[in-house]
Amino acid sequence: MTDTPPIERLEFDQLVAESKRLGIWTYMATSSKSGRPYVTPVHPGWEGETLWTMIELNSAKAKNVAANPQVSCHWPVSEETGMDSLMVWGTGQVFTDIETKRRLWEGVFDYDLSMWAPDGVENCPDKGFLAVTPTKALLLRFYGAKGRAEWRR
Repeated sequence: MTDTPPIERLEFDQLVAESKRLGIWTYMATSSKSGRPYVTPVHPGWEGETLWTMIELNSAKAKNVAANPQVSCHWPVSEETGMDSLMVWGTGQVFTDIETKRRLWEGVFDYDLSMWAPDGVENCPDKGFLAVTPTKALLLRFYGAKGRAEWRR
């Protein structure tokens, strides 16, 4: 029988760095008022200790977060990452105000948001931003066999 490596402490800046190392996509899970799970790929960006993603305001994500703000994200294993993965749990909140849209439009995401809102930040009333405030994270190295690291707020 092999010994399980102890769980290491993960600092927040390491959490952000690991999420970026593991790829530009994460799978975000939300659940409806009835408890039905919903998972979708998103391309998020970090601003300080908040994970942001642009959303359609009539999407299942937006409706689910309004009903139940608990969110989880999973950066999956792949050969490119040495079979490491990351899970982040947190609280979601949807922002629709123009000040938040303007602030996030440049510099937070590593892609051009006008791909999803071609009329620009001032003319996208059907778009908003989902903020996830992380409360816990777990990094698994090679499915956890080569170590685990945890962060908690």
